[in-house]
Amino acid sequence: MNYKAKKLITNWRIILLAVFIIISVVAIHPSLNNGVAIRSISTNSSASIAGIPQPKPNVQPVARERIISINNKPIDDAEEYYKYISNLPSNITIQIKTTKGAYRLTTREKFETIQLNETEEKTITETIQKNTTINGTNQIVNETITKTVIVPKTKQISLGTEDLGLRVYEAPKTNIRKGLDLQGGTRVLLQPEVKLNPFDLSILIDNMKERLNVYGLSDIVIRDANDLVGNQYIVVEIAGATEEEIKDLLAKQGKFEAKIGNNSVFRGGQDIVYVARSANEAGIDPSAGCTPSGSQWFCRFRFSITLSQDAAQRQADATKDLTVVYDSVSGRSDYLSEKLELHLDDKKVDELNIGADLKGQAVTQISISGSGVGANQQEAVFDSLQNMKRLQTILITGSLPVKLNIVKTDAISPVLGEGFVKNSMIMSLFAIIAVAIVIGIRYWKLMIAIPILITMLSEVIILLGVAAFIGWNIDMAAIAGILVAIGTGVDDQIVITDETLKGETATIYNWKEKVKRAFLIIMLAYFTVVVAMIPLIFAGAGLLKGFAITTIIGVTIGVFITRPAYSSFVEIMLK
Repeated sequence: MNYKAKKLITNWRIILLAVFIIISVVAIHPSLNNGVAIRSISTNSSASIAGIPQPKPNVQPVARERIISINNKPIDDAEEYYKYISNLPSNITIQIKTTKGAYRLTTREKFETIQLNETEEKTITETIQKNTTINGTNQIVNETITKTVIVPKTKQISLGTEDLGLRVYEAPKTNIRKGLDLQGGTRVLLQPEVKLNPFDLSILIDNMKERLNVYGLSDIVIRDANDLVGNQYIVVEIAGATEEEIKDLLAKQGKFEAKIGNNSVFRGGQDIVYVARSANEAGIDPSAGCTPSGSQWFCRFRFSITLSQDAAQRQADATKDLTVVYDSVSGRSDYLSEKLELHLDDKKVDELNIGADLKGQAVTQISISGSGVGANQQEAVFDSLQNMKRLQTILITGSLPVKLNIVKTDAISPVLGEGFVKNSMIMSLFAIIAVAIVIGIRYWKLMIAIPILITMLSEVIILLGVAAFIGWNIDMAAIAGILVAIGTGVDDQIVITDETLKGETATIYNWKEKVKRAFLIIMLAYFTVVVAMIPLIFAGAGLLKGFAITTIIGVTIGVFITRPAYSSFVEIMLK
C-alpha cells in the first residue's frame, strides 16, 4: 500500500464521511419489496369486518402491512390489485395474505334503496329514559318500548359487487417518506376565526388528530404555521384522502349539544365528566339490539356518561315544568311531554323520551343511545358502533375551540405524484451531468473532478438518510432544497480546490493556511444561506418549510462532514 492510499484510509475526516454514508444507507434501508401496502380501511367494509388491522398514523412506510397475494395470486402493484378485485363476484369468500398474516373475507353485493309510492305498517322500538337506583345511586337508564307506525315501502336494486374497502398504494422500496406532492393526497390550509394562544392551539391540533384517527385515516400530518405578517394557520396533509373527505371532517367544529325544548342541557367536553368506552359499558344496546325494517337493518348503541353537577341541575330545571303524557299505543304514561334531543353540529341525530320519574331531578348518571343502519345486520352493527365512536370522541374532546375556515386546498392524484418523482429524478441526473461537464472543462483533471462528483453524491445520500431517520417527508420543495444544497456544495469544493491549487504557483501560504482561508469563505457563505432560509420557514404559511429546512440540513452536512473530507482528500493527493 503506497503512502497516499494509507493516508486516505487513516484520515479521520474521510473515515467520518464513510461512517455517515454507511449509517445513511442503513437508515434508507433499500429493499426489493413487491406488492401493495395498505393505506387505510373503509368503515363497515368487508375488510374491516374481516379484522384486517388499520395502519397507525405517522408510522414509517416499511412498517405498514403489505398485501402479498389474493387467493394465492401474487399482487405486484396497485393497478393489478384494483383490476383483480373489480372482477370479483358477490358473496364469495376470498383470502388475502399479507406480511402479518392471512385474512378471510366475504365479498358483498352492493345495493341502492329507492322509496316507492306505497306505505306499510312497521313495528319500531323507541327508547325512554327512566330513573332507577343501582347500588344505592340514582341513575338514568334507557328503557325500550315498541309501537306500530306506517312507513313508506322501499325497494333494493343491485349495483354489482361492493368494494372490499382497502385503499392501497405501491409498497415502499425504502424508508424515505414521500411527501404529498410525490404520493398523492390532499393538503388543506385552515385559518382559525380568532387567533389562539399556544395552549388552545395544541388542544385544537390534538382534537383534530383524534377525530381523523377515529375515521381510520393514516399518513396524517397536522401542524401549525404562521406567515411573515403574523397570521395563524393550520396545515393538514393526508395521503390518499379526497378533498371532500377532508372538508367534511375538518370544516366542522364537531359541536355536541343535548336540548330539552329550546333549553340547552349539556354540551360535549365542558359538561361531561366521564364517558364510558369499555366493552362492558358501551356497545350495541342488548334491550333493543338489531331489527330489520324493509330492506335495511337498524341497530341501537348505548353508553353511559357522567354529567357535571351544573349540567344535571340544568336538566332538572328544564324538566320541572313539563307534563306527563299518556301513550295510547303502548298504554303507558311514564314519560314527559318533551324529549331529550341530541344535536351534532347543529343537526339533530337522535331523540330520547324522558321518563316521568326524572321530572325536576338533578341526576348526573345518564345513558346515551343512538342508531346505525346497513343493508344487513353486520353493516348495521358496524355503522352503529362507528356512530357511537364519533359521538364519544366529541363528548370527550368537546367542540373545537374555534371555527376553522378553509383558505386553500391542494389535491394531487397518485398518478401525478408518480410523474413528479420521475421528472425529479431525470432533472437531478441532468444537473449532475451538467456539473460534471463544467468541472471537467474547468480542471481537466480526473483526480479532482471525480472526487467532487463522489462528494456531491455522498451529500445526497447522507441528506436522504437523515430524512429517513427523522421521518422527514421528501416533497417537491424538499427536492428543490436538495438541489440547492448540491449546488452550494460544488461551489464550496471549487473554492477549496482553487485555494489548494494556488500552491503550484505561489508559496505565500502553507497547506493549513490555504485550507483555513478556503473554509473562512465557506463558513461565510454557509451562514448567509442559513440566515436567508430562516424566513422561508414561515413564508407562505409554512408551505416552503420543506425547501428551507432541507437546504439548511444539506448545507450543514456539507460544511461539517463532506467539505472537510474533500479538503483532506485534495491535500493528500496534491501535496
